[in-house]
Amino acid sequence: MDAPEQSFLREKSLAVEDQELAVGTLEDSHAAKPETDAAIQLPNKSKPDKSAVEKDREDFREAVVKTLDRLLFVHKSFDIYRGVAGLYDFGPHGRTVELNVLSLWRKCFVDEEDMMEVACTALTPEAVFNASGHVKNFTDLMVKDEVDGAFHRADHLVKSYCENRKKDPTISAENAAELDKVIAHVEDLSAEELGGVWNHCSSHEESTFSSSSPLQLDVSNFLWSKCYLRPETAQGSFCNFKDYYNLNGRKLPFAVAQVGRVFRNEISPRQGLLRTREFTLAEIEHFVHPEHKSHSKFSDVAKLEFLMFPREEQEKPGQFAKRLCLGEAVAKVSVFVIIFAYLLFDKKKKLILISTTENVLGHVNSETLGYFIGRVYLFLIRLGIDKERLRFRHHLANEMAHYATDCWDAEIECSYGWIECVGIADRSDYDLRAHSEKSGHALVAQEKLAEPIEVEVLCLMVMKANLESKGEVEFYVCTLGKNVTIKKNMVSISKKMDKVSTWDFTPVVIEPSFGIGRIMYCLFEHCYSTRPSKAGDEQLIVFRFSPLVAPIKCKIFPLVKNQQFEEATKFISKELKSNGIKQDVDITGTSIGKRYARSDEIGVPFAITVDSETSVTIRERDSKDQVRVSLKEAASVVTSMAEEKMTWQDVWASFPLHSSAAADE
Repeated sequence: MDAPEQSFLREKSLAVEDQELAVGTLEDSHAAKPETDAAIQLPNKSKPDKSAVEKDREDFREAVVKTLDRLLFVHKSFDIYRGVAGLYDFGPHGRTVELNVLSLWRKCFVDEEDMMEVACTALTPEAVFNASGHVKNFTDLMVKDEVDGAFHRADHLVKSYCENRKKDPTISAENAAELDKVIAHVEDLSAEELGGVWNHCSSHEESTFSSSSPLQLDVSNFLWSKCYLRPETAQGSFCNFKDYYNLNGRKLPFAVAQVGRVFRNEISPRQGLLRTREFTLAEIEHFVHPEHKSHSKFSDVAKLEFLMFPREEQEKPGQFAKRLCLGEAVAKVSVFVIIFAYLLFDKKKKLILISTTENVLGHVNSETLGYFIGRVYLFLIRLGIDKERLRFRHHLANEMAHYATDCWDAEIECSYGWIECVGIADRSDYDLRAHSEKSGHALVAQEKLAEPIEVEVLCLMVMKANLESKGEVEFYVCTLGKNVTIKKNMVSISKKMDKVSTWDFTPVVIEPSFGIGRIMYCLFEHCYSTRPSKAGDEQLIVFRFSPLVAPIKCKIFPLVKNQQFEEATKFISKELKSNGIKQDVDITGTSIGKRYARSDEIGVPFAITVDSETSVTIRERDSKDQVRVSLKEAASVVTSMAEEKMTWQDVWASFPLHSSAAADE
């Protein structure tokens, strides 16, 4: 199935979902039967034919979402009031997974890279986003359905209309090409141009939509000015740059990390955690000298190979992401340019071969940007993302944000397709320059020069004598090229040469931005699996979380209820708690096999069964294998595996194996 057809099916499916929601609302409000029946027929007419692959994906997605909801990983907010579109809550297990993801993020980036971590306010004055360009550049045009009051993004509706029209078998090749052109450039259109295209589209088919109008997400500040709920954490870090720079000893490079809630005005939120109005971002602002964007640790990641999708490949039809070496994607390539010249000496032509060397950049514009691409890859793989379903896609020219000079997205494939989960951008010096200009505060760094240099500077001199005696003075202003008269408290302006040993410059920013909710949803899909029960009569759900991410690291099962086993269970539980390992004791009277199954379902990697006063068994979730260890060693062994200081293979080779028929129930 080609991309336009997939997009068309997706839009039609979403339309069906919206209409089915409307039907449910009518039924809940006890609407008249004819009205309800008419609404029921609409989704039936709109349902597209689905391929077997798409049906399998939807069935898989439904199974994952139902499991997450049932086990309270993720569920709709305010569900007793039928929920609110685009708002979700993390239950106990989901919240713990989120904390574990953020803990690993801090370890991989904040701790290992010696970053500062800060927390800035979510409410941001309008002046900040005027300066950053967000108000001007990130305003989505919307249209309103005059019948049901729902809002839709105008560019999405235009795309859907064009893709639908292309399926008309009577359409001419010329018109189809025009539609392709609209689809390719719809995101580049100005408000006036997009409004005109939308009005043209809506006039060619029956429509209940209003004209397009801008939509922004803001709240009115009760203090002194209009404020916005922030769409990113970065602006607080930019505005406080000078303080962080001074705290770092006025040295570059350095990085500021921030985790916090952000808000986006999703006009039609859907796709669960992938498109929500409030979510968590973990962002890094790495400040670096504009002329020194190499990275001292780039060699640590240079040999990594993974799927990359450069811009040049995307612009060719039928191309896909290919496995590339990061070092080669970043490296400068030497290109020999051959120049042929004919020179005339003594009336004889001689062929002179001149070769010159040019440095041509690779796909990634700097080592620092490449370094963070590599670190993002390692982080996601360590979380448990399938590396065969992870790619880094280069932004096309028309996708680049107004502040970016280069940008790559870490995209993870799930049942919805390829989803952008991390953006790694070279934001240039745009933000610091913009805030310097608008605020009047110079957000700059200083560099000491090897030798002082002479520069021409403007000088302000107060002419006290003339001003005090005459009350005014006339003088020549070199910058204006004429005489002016000023009165008291005014100054003269002149030029002079001065020696300086430092110069001011504006750093550039490399920014990895992690959408934690999107990463988590893709992780849930990648870790979700089923396996048959021992009897073969049902499929048991297993979340194959890595020990670092699992909401509970270890379950403890006393085999039977007696005082000796209870004392051993309490001892192991206390030891694990003191080691900071999340554990849970299951003393229900169900069989050990059913307790294993419940443990597997929420992704617990290890289970300890207390069946003796002196020794216990440790079971590994994925293999279902068991080893026997002494009671005193159990907690330390599980702690080592939970912290990834030991692997199950290490434990398997170090302790006696244990066989139990119950382990396979």
